[in-house]
Amino acid sequence: MASLIRGETLRILLISADEQLRNQVGEALANSRLRGHRLHWVSQPSLAIVRANDLLPHLILLDDNLGGADFIPMVRQLAAAIPVAVIVALIEEGAMIEARQAVLVGARSFVIKPVDAEDLVTTLLQVMAWRSPTPERSQTKLPAGRIVAFCAPKGGTGRTTLAVNTALEIWRQTNESLVLVDADYAAPALDVALNLHSQHNIADLLPKLSRIDDVLISSVLVDHSSGIKVLLAPPPADLSKPLSLLQVQNILVRLKSMFKWVMVDLGLPLDETTFAFLDGADRIIMSVLPEMVGLRNTRLMLDQMSSRGYPEGKVWLVLNRATMRGGVSPTDIEERLRVKVDFTVPDDQPLATHSINRGVPIVISHRRSAVARAINKVVERIAEEAAEEGLLNESNNDFNLNLDDRLIRR
Repeated sequence: MASLIRGETLRILLISADEQLRNQVGEALANSRLRGHRLHWVSQPSLAIVRANDLLPHLILLDDNLGGADFIPMVRQLAAAIPVAVIVALIEEGAMIEARQAVLVGARSFVIKPVDAEDLVTTLLQVMAWRSPTPERSQTKLPAGRIVAFCAPKGGTGRTTLAVNTALEIWRQTNESLVLVDADYAAPALDVALNLHSQHNIADLLPKLSRIDDVLISSVLVDHSSGIKVLLAPPPADLSKPLSLLQVQNILVRLKSMFKWVMVDLGLPLDETTFAFLDGADRIIMSVLPEMVGLRNTRLMLDQMSSRGYPEGKVWLVLNRATMRGGVSPTDIEERLRVKVDFTVPDDQPLATHSINRGVPIVISHRRSAVARAINKVVERIAEEAAEEGLLNESNNDFNLNLDDRLIRR
């Protein structure tokens, strides 16, 4: 079974035409020891193979009642098409012959319906534990990089400026390899902010993900004069459809194996592509402005992240333009949002605009400015956090967390 790296979400695919069963499984998983998972549901058996190929789930829960489709052939097809997944059959009580046949053709185990929450979770933990990693696999190098994602509840908060300057200052202070990713596919801006001119972008990778490697990644990265690498976004018209969860995860895993730091500038809307980046992030930095509309949207975004199971404290709030005239004070913001403002950046809109227009970041052109000093405080805390977790100077073994270990410990 596919192993889970740090920051990756356990993907569970339920194939069933029964909405009531979907609710039973969802409730069982939500109230269980099985944390850090995403449940995906396919109600039409004809779409099961396509959806499974797109998602590459770690676990497949297959209902024996497929609304007319043949159950045993479906088990066999899924086992052949998605060999990395563990299949668990959901069987009507008394259908033991069908259960045995399912195991013979590729299912790892079965659970009797109606689903008992404890029975389901115990079975899932057992089937994952049975496939323990081999010693060779345990010694394989796994991704060692650290992902920092920058987001904002609305446009115009200075998110890109914060991401660019933080990335450059991290690279300067740590001297560790760093890639900056433009993941604002509606309004990309890193090429302008860094004065970059290249025809290569992330869209060049999408048709080749099945054979992606370091050489292919490197061929589409753009060099900045500072020494960092940049993965640009395509013009919005060139991206025919949003990146899928699997595409984002494949690219992030490869970038983490190549770079110590992966800094991601995320745009809006807050869709599944955006959440795929946020799910994989070690640290999320949200830039907000001291004005009421933005604060309302900030609360909504924080609630969305909380509903997806993000741990408290994963998001740092950076109040940009904190000294702007007429702005809401940090104290009032903390009271309204019920969260701490972790950092403040003073208002210097002329300098920020000048920096973007020239394509020269503030930490390069005005290192002694108040804005650069404020960003430096963010950078120092990011570096301290990484050092505390042993990510700056320790080996890749720190990320050798396989699926079995992670779930059994819970």
